[in-house]
Amino acid sequence: MKEVKILIVDDHPMIVEGYKNAIENMDGGDYIFKIDIADSCDTGLHKIKKASVSIGYDIILLDIKLPPSKDGKIVSGEDLALRAKRLLPEAKIAILTMFNNNYRIYNILKNIDPEGLLIKSDVDSEEIITAVKTILERPPYYSHTVNRHLRTQISNDFLLDDFDRGILFHISKGVKTKDLPNYVPLSLAAIEKRKKNLKIIFDVSSAGDQALIERSRENGFI
Repeated sequence: MKEVKILIVDDHPMIVEGYKNAIENMDGGDYIFKIDIADSCDTGLHKIKKASVSIGYDIILLDIKLPPSKDGKIVSGEDLALRAKRLLPEAKIAILTMFNNNYRIYNILKNIDPEGLLIKSDVDSEEIITAVKTILERPPYYSHTVNRHLRTQISNDFLLDDFDRGILFHISKGVKTKDLPNYVPLSLAAIEKRKKNLKIIFDVSSAGDQALIERSRENGFI
């Protein structure tokens, strides 16, 4: 039987336990599942780095909203997924998130191109089992809310990259615009241009930074 190593990264213990129990009790056929758990960007990255020099992971299940790394370089599960794809290119990435709007679904699919994308409100034990089996054998797997958005052809044509998300994160932590080049590797002029575009995207072009932060948080970007 083949051992399948799975890393679950989520900071909600009850949710993690639910995923873990469902996977461990599923009829795995020819698979035996070994599950690791992390509860933040830092602990997740530590386990991913450790796995990159050993036998790796087959599947990484990542929540989008995670406690950021202490150095502020990894601010979400989205950033952690991109690190995982570089460090463990053979691992299959599955994103689980509570955010079910077009903004978030579109950006996750474009930025990460995961083998799985599940909206948490869609997920029960049967959904997790189906997702794991599909991701292992014939990815991708999308939960029904994601499929509904895809069927209606997501209309948003913008993409927030890691610079944009870094700007939003550090602004939300109280960093002033003039100091952002100390945190984001761009010139002040480039950062100001990106901030202007972000305000247009979130329809707060005539408002201040607080409105941008609030709208970004509502849509799951910080």
